[in-house]
Amino acid sequence: MTNSPMSATDSNAALPATPAGWRWAPVWILAYVALWPAPGYAEGVLVLGALAAIIKLVASRFRGGTALLGSSAWALTSVLFCAYWLPELVSALDAVDPARALREAVVDLRYLPFLWLVALAVADPHGRRLTFGGLAVIVAIWTADALIQALSGNSPLFSALDGLKHSISGHGMCSPEEIAGVDRLSGVLGPCNLKLGQVIASLSPFALYAAGRRFGTAGWLGAAAAVGVVVLLAGSRASWLTYSLVLLLSGWRLLGWKKLGVVFAFGAAAAVALYFVSPQVHERVTRTAHALSASQEGFDSALSGRARIWSAALCMAKTHPFNGVGARGFREAFPACDPGHGEIAAWGEGPALHAHQMVLEVLSETGLFGVLMWLAGIALAWRAWRFADEQARERARPAMLALAVTVFPFNTHLAFYSTFWGGLTLLLAALYAGSLLARGPQTDH
Repeated sequence: MTNSPMSATDSNAALPATPAGWRWAPVWILAYVALWPAPGYAEGVLVLGALAAIIKLVASRFRGGTALLGSSAWALTSVLFCAYWLPELVSALDAVDPARALREAVVDLRYLPFLWLVALAVADPHGRRLTFGGLAVIVAIWTADALIQALSGNSPLFSALDGLKHSISGHGMCSPEEIAGVDRLSGVLGPCNLKLGQVIASLSPFALYAAGRRFGTAGWLGAAAAVGVVVLLAGSRASWLTYSLVLLLSGWRLLGWKKLGVVFAFGAAAAVALYFVSPQVHERVTRTAHALSASQEGFDSALSGRARIWSAALCMAKTHPFNGVGARGFREAFPACDPGHGEIAAWGEGPALHAHQMVLEVLSETGLFGVLMWLAGIALAWRAWRFADEQARERARPAMLALAVTVFPFNTHLAFYSTFWGGLTLLLAALYAGSLLARGPQTDH
């Protein structure tokens, strides 16, 4: 076990705590996440954090690097970045839009120093408590805000942001058309960014583990119920599956299988109740039931038109097998592969923007090379977990679970090569690498 290059208990066991010059790292990470409702500002924080990290490292000529972050953590963080980024670069060689694919690859280089910063933020117990605890607080605040919206019809946090945007620019966060067309709980992200369900579901392990650690079983159950209501009302069926996995994989360790079965039974009863009182839940359950239809139209209706998108993705994979049509080139390649060309799509006018499924996105946009690189990254992440000791696994468990459910392949997904979801996924990857391979045996209190 100690022979593994990714072992969590390597020669860095006696390294000191993070130097004072880097103590700002957890705050920077939390600011980035807290600003997701304002994507432009969040991206600015990410870029500034990446620049600050690379400037400090270059200024020190990377001296004392292993005093900042264990060598295994440096390696795994960089490898996970390469598994994401190299397919982008190679896909640009003969992409349908080479300029855009190359631009995406060049711009995404900013993620590497930012991921180092994220891993460094959780490399010692103090930084890890601040970062993981801060993420739990953010999830709790966003969940409470969404519950208020469910009761009153208004999100206080989004209203505050919208009012601030009005005072600065003279217009709100969303257009009147986007507000009028909202069909689900939107929360702090707003009616023009309907990702609340996926975001809360992916980050929920931090809240559930924090509640369970502080308040025991009652805390975990209360947090699970509150987050579960929000995820259901947010209306994304992908987030329902993601959150079910979170409950399953976090609950069995705390409750055991029998008590967890009772929790799922209670959750099913709550979902049935919401089916009768919530138009959003009713509509999506009804649409899902169309999958039981024997017709192709019923199946496609249940998937909100995704069967058509997936057929197009497979077509792109066949015509560009090695390196795909180019990162973020799906929309340009879609018309040539659209099996229902000329017909009105379930999503409305215009081409599909991405494959809505992780495996098909990677296969269609980056080809077999991209699939192999992603598989290599997953294999190394799993190898690091396998060779880590129990203490390392325990401190990394919230990040591991959040990352695992986000990239769970048997689900539908947002675009992993988009700025928002790509940034979220890489953030979770760095949190996982940094906490699992922290500098030597450490205990979180």
